[in-house]
Amino acid sequence: MPKVAIIGTTTWGITLGMVLAHKGLEVRLWARTEKEASKLRDKGPDPHLLPGVTFPPQLSVTSSLSEALAYVNAIILAVPSQSMRQNILSVKYYLNKSMLVVSAAKGLEIGSNKRMSEVIAEEIDPRFQSNICVLSGPNLYKEVLRGLPASAVVAAENGAIAKQAQKLLTTPNFCVYTNTDVVGVELGGALKNIVALGAGMVDGLGYGDNAKAAFVTRGLTEMAALGFALGANPLTLSGLAGLGDLIATCASPLSRNHYVGVELTKGRSLEEITASMAGVAEGVSTTVAVWNLAQQLGLEMPIAEKIYQVLYNGVEPRQAIVELLGAGGRHELAGRKWRLFSFFRHQRHS
Repeated sequence: MPKVAIIGTTTWGITLGMVLAHKGLEVRLWARTEKEASKLRDKGPDPHLLPGVTFPPQLSVTSSLSEALAYVNAIILAVPSQSMRQNILSVKYYLNKSMLVVSAAKGLEIGSNKRMSEVIAEEIDPRFQSNICVLSGPNLYKEVLRGLPASAVVAAENGAIAKQAQKLLTTPNFCVYTNTDVVGVELGGALKNIVALGAGMVDGLGYGDNAKAAFVTRGLTEMAALGFALGANPLTLSGLAGLGDLIATCASPLSRNHYVGVELTKGRSLEEITASMAGVAEGVSTTVAVWNLAQQLGLEMPIAEKIYQVLYNGVEPRQAIVELLGAGGRHELAGRKWRLFSFFRHQRHS
């Protein structure tokens, strides 16, 4: 039976560990300290975040990297995006040619503005880079934990590697599709968090479903534009990692990013909101990276720009959302350096 190591005791890391353990795989969950590992072994996860969760016999918790990574078929990095580099530096010496390296993080690294697969590839032995996969999709962890039907997509540049990961991760209630557009799948998972922040603001301001539908749709087009500029197929953004995740994250009260957006409309500061949260709202940091990318590329990204202004320049959410919803209309695919027209013209005539 395959063995899997989960790096990160995040809610998503524990959820994936539970899903795979119930499938019958041997799962080793790595905690950063022995104190944390001992607490998880003795009491299980935080009942406020993961109520009613009891670790099955197939899931063990350890603070020893050598123990966690011994003879495993795959390592899943379920850590916040801003700590991905630190974590891959810790585990890189335990990797081998047959081990899948799966990123389950949805964000971009501040400073480098890089995707998680790029961060991992920079730090590991080049011989192992072909084993890098990314997992994304509409996966609210509480629903997955309850065994409700869910789908995801795993992408790798090598289709055979993606299929290996698919076989490993798929369960009766967790359907995993494959893709080879790593850029598109990663960007979909990261960028939808920015749109979800704005969707939370729309809901918090009580602007209704028409306004929210318009905002989310414009957000998807903006996501596709940046994806295309960075080498993704914009049609990937209409799949599970883009539109699928966007729907779940913008609509559900279980979404951390949506929650942050709502709370900002109540006059709370970003610092107060994030300090009160048990998990990370990835959109907060990803907005910085995307704003920087847009400046570098000269790319028009009005939603990312306005969300950045709200988060970091003190602009009121109401002002930002009103300006976005009241912007002058033009063709849906038009935007400075978007190049979406050329893509779809090519698709139509190819």
